[in-house]
Amino acid sequence: MATEKMNKCAHIPCLCDVPTGEEYCGAACRDAGGNDVEIACQCDHPPCPLTSRWLAPRRVDLAL
Repeated sequence: MATEKMNKCAHIPCLCDVPTGEEYCGAACRDAGGNDVEIACQCDHPPCPLTSRWLAPRRVDLAL
């Protein structure tokens, strides 16, 4: 059984692996880019830690 060689996604902040012959891990990375500076990947794949995923929503009780 041959294993397929994996490469990194062409979107610079992305940490996903992609199979040989593919450039991007998905549409989010393919459509990202342009003139804006990106410091996090928003592809929503598990290898890519997006800051907003680390923060759990909090319930604020204003009746204190």
